[in-house]
This record gives sequence, structure tokens and C-alpha cells, in this order.
Amino acid sequence: MDVERIRACFPALDLGVAHFDGPGGSQTPRQVADAVAAAMTAGLGNRGTTTEAEARTERVVSEARAAAGDLLATDPRGVVLGRSMTQLTMDMARTLAQGWDPGDEVVVTRLDHDANIRPWVIAAERAGATVRWLDFDPATAELDDVEPLLTDRTRVVALTAASNLLGTRPDVRRVADAAHAAGALVYVDAVHLAPHAPVDRSALGADLVACSPYKFFGPHLGVLAGDPAFLETLHPDKLLPSTDVVPERFELGTLPHELLAGVTAAVDFMAGLEPGPGTRRERLERSMAAAAQQEDDLLAHLVEGLREVDGVTLHGAPTHRTPTVLFTLAGRTPVEVARHLAAEGVNAPAGHFYAIEASRHIGLGDTGGVRAGLAAYTTVEDVDRLVEAVGSLARG
Repeated sequence: MDVERIRACFPALDLGVAHFDGPGGSQTPRQVADAVAAAMTAGLGNRGTTTEAEARTERVVSEARAAAGDLLATDPRGVVLGRSMTQLTMDMARTLAQGWDPGDEVVVTRLDHDANIRPWVIAAERAGATVRWLDFDPATAELDDVEPLLTDRTRVVALTAASNLLGTRPDVRRVADAAHAAGALVYVDAVHLAPHAPVDRSALGADLVACSPYKFFGPHLGVLAGDPAFLETLHPDKLLPSTDVVPERFELGTLPHELLAGVTAAVDFMAGLEPGPGTRRERLERSMAAAAQQEDDLLAHLVEGLREVDGVTLHGAPTHRTPTVLFTLAGRTPVEVARHLAAEGVNAPAGHFYAIEASRHIGLGDTGGVRAGLAAYTTVEDVDRLVEAVGSLARG
């Protein structure tokens, strides 16, 4: 993959900073910013067909749904757009809980970001349902077996497709098959997976899958997708005049139309990481395979380099992972390490990154560690800068 061609699309990289903060939000290519600006200045209105502005806005929304559908290999008619994955998940948990009874059960994992834990815990508590926790091995960061937790009262199993803290990619399909055999729905958080691998909702076995465009070069929004026929059976709280059509019935208020133009541009940008022919989905699969190879090679280089630094502890060793590393340095707090790195022009933040249950489970409490995440624009030189900066702090 032509990394220099890709890097040239990101104005922020001209500042010379090595960015390892992508898991919290990637940098933005010029194509996405241009798409947002073009939409804002072209003349937008409320959605409709009477005026040219209304029709233009309608196209922006439908194109964003189509792009998200290609990204997640799902029917765009089941793509719900919203402010954030957290907001969409909170709304969906509240909607699904309308059909729960006292004694029903919900399964969440300690590996997940809290956005795929707390909405279900809150909804369960209000419905009188029981929350069952799926643990993971603190040493390997591999998820435990879900089957002992499943009963005929299990209503939802919520799990991550990739841990934003430790990088673990669980066998989602195995969990989903077990959950479906018990009669439960499966809700998958693909926020941290979508920037690094093709996401296929059906292949994952997900009834609902969510992601965040700002993690894959796009604007700050959330996407939730499911089978349109399934969404037709759900009835969320909504305003009286607002449409009851799926998927719009799940979208509260007016969407940020200009940002939706950025979502389409971000998906198109990802599809063009490795140029070539084919449908957008085919180009996405090819481009993300190329990016994954590059990221895996850099991940191996990063892990090897950090292991050679005295005092560094790497947390988690999952077999299947995204290019994400969590580490601590003896004698230094994670915040001290992150500040030293920032002073050296390396952005690798510290904390639990809202995966607070995971951070506590591996013994790092609410402090967490330093997280380094790779992206399609990361280079060997970036990795070497990070390792050298950690090494200089360890030595001095």
C-alpha cells in the first residue's frame, strides 16, 4: 500500500506529529473535509422533493445510508444515523427493554467499551431484568465461553467485535450462534473493528451492529444497522409528527446533513486505500486487506520494540487483534508517559478509554495505561519515534 500517497491526504500530518490516537478518533483526510464544506455551501434544506435544496439534502442522506450499508455489508434501508454510537445504543437498549419482563436476562462483557455495557445495565435495572457478566482472561485478554451464561430468559447478548483497550477480536460469530440458539438477540459494537477490517453484519451474526465514522476518517457521528424487517418490529419513543418509517423512526430530530456527506466521503476514501476496480464493497474489502497487512507488520515492530524497553509491561496478548497496544512503564504513571510522548511529538494518550470494566479487570483500575493505536497513515518511522521516546523516559 502506498502509505505516502495516503499520508498526503491528511493535512494534520504536515505538523510532524506521530499519531497513535486513532482509536479515540482518527485524523481526517482532505476529501472528507471538502465534502462537508461542499455540502454546507451548496444549499441544503430540510429533506423533501419540492426545491432543489430539499432534493440535494435527500440525496446526501440516502448516499450516506448507502455508503454505511456497503461498509457494514448490510441493507441501507436498515441503517440508522445518529449523534454517536453511545446515543444510538442507549436509545436502542431503552426500546428493546420495553419488551422485557422481571427475571429476563441480559449478557454484557467486561471486555467492552462502556457504551456497550451501561445502556444495557441501565435498561435491565429499569425492567427488573438480570445482568450476567461475561469475563475475559486478564493475561491474554481472550473472552470466556458465553454458553454457561445463556438461558431461555436471555434477551440480548451485547459484545464488542474488537476491544478498544486491548485490541482483542473475539469470535463474534461463535458467541452469536450460541446466543441465537438460546433465543437471544445479538448487539455488536464494531466501533474499533471498522477502521481495521471489513465488517459484515450477517457474517458476524449480529442482529444489530454499531460503529462510529470518526474512527475511520469521518465526522463525529454514529451508525446503527439491522435488518429492516427486524427494525419494523421495534417502536422507539418519538415525536408525534415525525415519520414512523424505518429507519427514520429511530432518528430523533434533524440529522446533521453536512456531516453525512462526510460519512460518504470517508467510506469512499477507505475504499480507495488500495486503488482498483470493483463495487464499493469489493474495493473496501481489498483496501482493508492491504491496510491490515501493513498494520499487522507495524504492530509486530511496535510490540518487539516496546518489549526491549526496560520497565515496559504490555497488557493482553490476544491471538486475533487489531493494531492496538496497551502498556505501562514502571515508576511512571500513564499520564506521565503520555505527557513525555506528547513533548516528543508523539500522540499516544493515557487512561481507561471508557473501557473501565476491562481496565479494572486487568488490574489497572480506573487509571488504565498508555494506548498506542496504528492506522493506515502510520509509518515505521512513527513507530520508531514512539519506542525511542518511551525508552528515553525509561532510561532517564
